[in-house]
Amino acid sequence: MNSPSPIRTRYSVIELQKEYDAGNTKPLDNLIRAWAGIKALPPDDLKSFFNLGGYHGEPFRGEGATDSAYWGGYCNHGNVLFPTWHRVYCLKVEEALRSIPGCEDVTLPYWDETDNYTLTTGIPKVLTAETYPLDGQMIPNPLRSFTLPVAIVDNVKSDNQGNPDDPNYSKPVGYETVRYPLSGLVGTPQDQAATASHNAQYPDAEQNIATLDSNVVQWMKHTFYNGTENPIGILAEFQQCLQAPNYTVFSNTTSAQEWNTGKPANEQVMPLEQPHNDIHLAVGGFDVPGTDLSLIQDANGDMGENDTAALDPIFYLHHCNVDRVFWLWQQQHQATDQLEIIDNYAGTNSSGNPSQGPTPGIPDNTPLTLDTPLYPFKQGTDNNGSDYVSRDCINIETQLGYTYTVGSLAEVPVMAQAAVAQKASGQQVLHVSQINKAPIKGSFIIAAFAEKDGQKELIGYKSVLSRWDSGSCINCQTHLEVKAAFPLITLREEEKTLDNITVELITRAGSRPIPARAAAAAEANTSQAKTVQAVKSKMHVEIR
Repeated sequence: MNSPSPIRTRYSVIELQKEYDAGNTKPLDNLIRAWAGIKALPPDDLKSFFNLGGYHGEPFRGEGATDSAYWGGYCNHGNVLFPTWHRVYCLKVEEALRSIPGCEDVTLPYWDETDNYTLTTGIPKVLTAETYPLDGQMIPNPLRSFTLPVAIVDNVKSDNQGNPDDPNYSKPVGYETVRYPLSGLVGTPQDQAATASHNAQYPDAEQNIATLDSNVVQWMKHTFYNGTENPIGILAEFQQCLQAPNYTVFSNTTSAQEWNTGKPANEQVMPLEQPHNDIHLAVGGFDVPGTDLSLIQDANGDMGENDTAALDPIFYLHHCNVDRVFWLWQQQHQATDQLEIIDNYAGTNSSGNPSQGPTPGIPDNTPLTLDTPLYPFKQGTDNNGSDYVSRDCINIETQLGYTYTVGSLAEVPVMAQAAVAQKASGQQVLHVSQINKAPIKGSFIIAAFAEKDGQKELIGYKSVLSRWDSGSCINCQTHLEVKAAFPLITLREEEKTLDNITVELITRAGSRPIPARAAAAAEANTSQAKTVQAVKSKMHVEIR
């Protein structure tokens, strides 16, 4: 009888770096070796980085390969499969890394995004350095970026409304992924010219890394009112998501926004998907006027768009950390062996999520359960087994054979969270609804500001990681509403009025302030010039 395989351990990148600095270079060296190995595989190899990266978005697999009106990626966002689908995705990348000769013991590391290093310095250096010393020579750092071995072609014609015959999210052979403060939109001659002009302003690679690090730190620790009140940055969001009372609302933004619509301030929930979204935009770049977040406009880094996010290697170290936080929530909520999906709740239907449209490979209007296939992933290292379902990957230790080291958030300050909830008790909430994301190109942010002591101050924001085209699926047009809820904890009573609050819909085409009073009357429209992406939205805003 065969003995069970030992559980392998996933370490943080900083832990690997510390081992390296102490003289044990093998773990980090082998990780780099493995990553360089899968990037060097032929594009059509199932374990190649190009093939794996394409499961999330481009190059438009599935129906998207033949139907120009259908999203072709397999990723699940905005529904209850978000944590489990990405859990198996990371597992498949880890299996590929371990298939490289000499790298059989490699495990996928996590970027501990809420550890002290990130909060004070930014992204771990091994994820941004241009080169790495391996086997006596300096090689291009495979964790920094990815250069396309073949072109990826955008088949969704509505991605370029100005010229539907020339979709604008294509990428040519030799394109190298970029991060903030650079832009990577190169699908049309106009985009190429604008991107070249933008990137020419940032020729210094080291300075760009410093700028990226500074941006990530700001997103992590952003606060209300310059730190005088409650934090609203990614650190706080990760802490808050661990307090979510059930898997359904913890798992995704659609279920959480439905929950928050009917709950008082002290019962509002933060889904795991929300800080996940913010990390994507912090790394990819997204300017939020009136704040110190992503101050450089027109940055279109690949991590900020669903289409190409998974072609940036940092994607997987980010999602490995998201999976770690998922496991922490499971441990803290006695859910390591079972997950409960609330029947018929928002976010539990194949066509009911606003972030993406129809669930890839699943018939429209189908309930999503623990037995829904997590396409395209199959069990077995050679992908020749049955389809993975969420029920197969609930317990990472007994079912998947891995675990995590003790990183940040392992002991969330429960008392501090209880204090926040107590402070929120009885407070009113600003509710923003009736935002149809179909016409919005790419990711966007809903931000709320208030006049406080004569200055415009940020109340809160909700980032939406989105694909370049969201509205081409006719069947999901009634499932594209995005909502946001912002507890008014930091405002004085006289400031909690719609006349004092401004809501901004911030898109890749810029921002348009909308006075809350006008939005509350459902009269607010935003539109950009014809030369940029059209953004039209009618918001409803109320305080209750």
